[in-house]
Amino acid sequence: MAEQSIVGPVGKVGMSANGDRSARARVVILLLSLALALSIFLSLTSGASDASAIRVIRDWLTEAVPIDAALAARDRLIVYDIRMPRVLLGVLIGAALAVSGAVMQGLFRNPLADPGLIGVSAGSSLGAVAVIVLGTTWLAPVTLALGTLALPLAAFFGGLAVTLLLYAIATRHGRTSVATMLLAGLAIAALAMALTGILIFMADDRQLRDLTFWQLGSLGGATWPKIGTVGPVIVLALAAMPFLSRGLNALALGEATAGHLGIPVQRLKYTAIVGVSAAVGASVAVSGGIGFIGIVVPHLLRLAIGPENRYLLPASALLGASLLLLADAVARTIVAPAELPIGIVTAVAGAPFFLWILLRKRGIVDL
Repeated sequence: MAEQSIVGPVGKVGMSANGDRSARARVVILLLSLALALSIFLSLTSGASDASAIRVIRDWLTEAVPIDAALAARDRLIVYDIRMPRVLLGVLIGAALAVSGAVMQGLFRNPLADPGLIGVSAGSSLGAVAVIVLGTTWLAPVTLALGTLALPLAAFFGGLAVTLLLYAIATRHGRTSVATMLLAGLAIAALAMALTGILIFMADDRQLRDLTFWQLGSLGGATWPKIGTVGPVIVLALAAMPFLSRGLNALALGEATAGHLGIPVQRLKYTAIVGVSAAVGASVAVSGGIGFIGIVVPHLLRLAIGPENRYLLPASALLGASLLLLADAVARTIVAPAELPIGIVTAVAGAPFFLWILLRKRGIVDL
């Protein structure tokens, strides 16, 4: 009886704490949903042009005849063909990078892990740079056949090839070593960056401008055909990742413990790696390099709602999409009518936070 009197309250306290954390996570997800809606509205209404998204949407909903037909046609062109694809692409890429970062941090059990650890970003960059530099010479038949899709497809398959090579190196006798994957990923990424450097050395002035802007990241090339190409890949990858929540929660206790709990650890690793490589490869293929979203967003949400992946993954998608849209709005307006690469904005905002994470882990700061 005495034992029951001791254990009972402790169990109730634990259940109460978990319930409070779950309730807080649901509230945070609701607030993030509202923040994403606000970010979408701001992105549709901001830019170098004074085109009114509100007027375009109102005319479309009411089927009203505009007073100035030429102005209405211009506004529709800007909103439908320029801003809407850009906003949709920003939502997809922000969600993909943030959720991929959360999955990688759970897989490696390291809050500083990001999708770049498996080399997909470096592989995508190598593929894209190869098309930009060699697209008029050695790869001319490919670029002529694929047209504007040559660059995103080369980036996607470059990232996929690096990921498959990494997985083959890290897998022996049906078991994948996370430690080997981490070390091999660093080595392969370094090799891919070296090859990228050689191609950059071969580039002319015009190609160097294209390379610089692409490597710093931008949503400026968003079009409906590009969304039709990479959108299904990102959506399928994002749809599969919530099913990893239970396995990632168990993996936090160690691979052996997760196996004893009935988690198919090897299948979990394979699914996570394929999902992350597909989502990040497709994202980098159309936006270039955008850093810090995959590190900062999951870590910030772990501080806010805890490590439960049932809530962490959807919250990461919402916050990642919102932050990328806000960063893109800043990139479009801060030096208008020119455009600042979005990777610069995310780096300026994310680097100080990343340093804070490092200092906090070492106990140098306690804020």
